[in-house]
Amino acid sequence: MKEKLNSDLKQALRDRDKIRASCIRLVLSAVQNTEIAKRAELEETDILGVIAKEAKQRKESIKAFKQGNRQDLVAQEEAELAILMEYLPKQMSRDEIITAARKVIAEAGAQGLGDKGKVMGKLIPQLKGRAEGSQINAVVSELLG
Repeated sequence: MKEKLNSDLKQALRDRDKIRASCIRLVLSAVQNTEIAKRAELEETDILGVIAKEAKQRKESIKAFKQGNRQDLVAQEEAELAILMEYLPKQMSRDEIITAARKVIAEAGAQGLGDKGKVMGKLIPQLKGRAEGSQINAVVSELLG
């Protein structure tokens, strides 16, 4: 994944695509900062998690800029979000999250909300980059509640 980001950055620079180049640079920087913090090379799922985090930040920024009536900044954030979404796998539907959550709940033998931590600890790494944490949390709470 890192090699793909680097090659896409080179291509964006050749094409003089400033928005794409800037966005990919930000992602590579976030990946490098995470590697420094962990003191280890990131695996592909971890890189997807970083990209998902960046995409979530863009969504929040778009919402804030719309409230502030800053259409110029909304357009830029939407363009960056579109670029980030190209690198993320297809997002899971609610039904797919429920299926995965039920499987983990059965494996963990979870009975109620007290076991939520066990379930979330196993489920989040499985779904990293393919579903937002808030959606996973809502599904698990609903199933255990």
